Amino acid sequence: MTTTKTELPLTGGDPKRAYVRKIFKSIAPSYDLLNHVLSLNADRRWRRAAIDRLGWEGLPGGRYLDLCAGTLDLAAELGNRPGFTGTVVGADFVPAMLAGGEGKSARVLPAAADALRLPFPDASFDGASVGFGVRNLMDLDTGLREAARVLKPGARLVVLEFSTPQRQPLRGLYLAYLKRVLPLIGRLVSKDRSAYDWLPASVLGFPDPPVLAERLEEAGFTDVEWVTLWGGIVALHTGSRSLG
Repeated sequence: MTTTKTELPLTGGDPKRAYVRKIFKSIAPSYDLLNHVLSLNADRRWRRAAIDRLGWEGLPGGRYLDLCAGTLDLAAELGNRPGFTGTVVGADFVPAMLAGGEGKSARVLPAAADALRLPFPDASFDGASVGFGVRNLMDLDTGLREAARVLKPGARLVVLEFSTPQRQPLRGLYLAYLKRVLPLIGRLVSKDRSAYDWLPASVLGFPDPPVLAERLEEAGFTDVEWVTLWGGIVALHTGSRSLG
């Protein structure tokens, strides 16, 4: 079946899961290059900002989880930090994406795992991160609850995700880039006709930062805070696994 712009499965369920798996398997070989090109290399700075907020310094030898890990860039950002002596488990349900991250950090262990059904015991991680992945989940709330389940009480979760600027003229410029320029460049580099239609559609269909903060609280996180970067192009949420 050919998926068109009007058929993108944004509302969850198995069609969305199958579609996300398909497109990320397709673009895995060019994923890193496109991330850097399409963000004008700002994605590196966004990932650094996310790990800066994880609080790993309090337990540098701990066990951390990177969800929806893709090609392991965010996991490697933690794994390669000076002073970090622990382990980062990079979990993703597309093995081809994990293969693209091979060798990025000796402290990162890839794990083929679905964020909605994590194969880890309760309270088994000292912190967790997810970069540009929660909007791709088949069920956002289930994914957030699973993240809470595998974290130790008080452990921190950091969520880095795209957002939409609210102020003009940046909003108009960003939407034009997102809807017109980005899909064109993505198709030219990745040779996939539909994969980079998904990015703008998934960004525009994702909850705004205040709503995502509420959903984190409902999933079992406390002290939830968020900031936007680059005028609102991305948002960084943090929260701690509740002690109860």
